[in-house]
Amino acid sequence: MIRLKRSVVLVGLMGAGKTSVGRRLADLLAVPFTDSDDEVVAAAHMTIPEIFESYGEPEFRRLERAVIARLLTGPPQVLSTGGGAFIQDEVRDDVKASAVSVWLCAEVSVLWGRVAEKPGRPLLEDADPLRKLTALAEERYPVYALADVTIQSDGRDTQDDVARNIIRALAAHDANSGQIFSSGVLT
Repeated sequence: MIRLKRSVVLVGLMGAGKTSVGRRLADLLAVPFTDSDDEVVAAAHMTIPEIFESYGEPEFRRLERAVIARLLTGPPQVLSTGGGAFIQDEVRDDVKASAVSVWLCAEVSVLWGRVAEKPGRPLLEDADPLRKLTALAEERYPVYALADVTIQSDGRDTQDDVARNIIRALAAHDANSGQIFSSGVLT
């Protein structure tokens, strides 16, 4: 049986599929799935919009860093992170030290189709949310590109297809490092 030796951390912009694909990936790898945003909400006893409104983005980011650092000390899992988490140097350093990062990369048009009608995204509280999402992509994509593995998503693949693509990419990456899986090859 193949076992995960390091956590898999999914990064990318809102709407990239980190949570939905992450759940499927965790099932395929037979490990727990954790959404860092859910853990931040549980730790703060507040919703993310409430944290932003009451304390601002800097405090949210501080709490997010602390939660992710804690989660990375646990057993291997699939960890979905908020869109701004991997942008933080400290989070990237923690992920690099104890996990493998996977960027779920999608065009802004695909992301917009997934998030346009979904409330609760404080960073899109803007007079022109599509312009804001585009600006976030321009700012963050160069940093997301630092992830260990990049998975392109055109919006046509199913969540299971993307999860399987991640496993294949991790296996290829592991062939060079031997740090992700305990033995064998996944297909």
